[in-house]
Amino acid sequence: MEHMESKAGIYGLMAEFKDGDALMKAATRTYEAGYRQIDAFTPFPVHGLAEAMGHTDRKVQKAVLGGGLFGLVAGYGLCYWTSVTEGIGGIFSGYAHNIGGRPLHSWPSFIVPTFETTILFAALTAVASMIAFNGLPMPYHPVFNVERFREHATTDGFFLCIESADPKFDGQRTREFLESLGASEVNDVAH
Repeated sequence: MEHMESKAGIYGLMAEFKDGDALMKAATRTYEAGYRQIDAFTPFPVHGLAEAMGHTDRKVQKAVLGGGLFGLVAGYGLCYWTSVTEGIGGIFSGYAHNIGGRPLHSWPSFIVPTFETTILFAALTAVASMIAFNGLPMPYHPVFNVERFREHATTDGFFLCIESADPKFDGQRTREFLESLGASEVNDVAH
């Protein structure tokens, strides 16, 4: 294995662990050691791994809430506009017809369309924000330059990568740190 002494030329260092528990312990110790530019790769979700690496932001959830609230207002507003208003100066006219003697603003009949638009906008916002916050589409990622990763990431590999962009990254010391965590193998990740 090549040992890199400087940050130049590599994306980071990638360590492989035998299972999800070992990876969880390594991620926790890595975060506690002060590394912040870290990422983990597993063949299935490992509960608590993101929190162990300090990923506690809730941007997608906040975006979904905003999209849902927008859908709620838009759905109710559309129902109100079409059922209650008679238009603005003959333009954008609604359909204000009194049917069965009910009031024009009969809010219980607005519930189903409002609920549906709330769910629709929340779901669309979830997909769009997930794509945006994950930086997708990403046709290439440097971790695919590691042969072990390509062969085992989707089947039985548990990997932890410390990026060279991390302020605490030092090629030799970071490699020794990863080896001290019980990694079965530590590889350079080329750009």
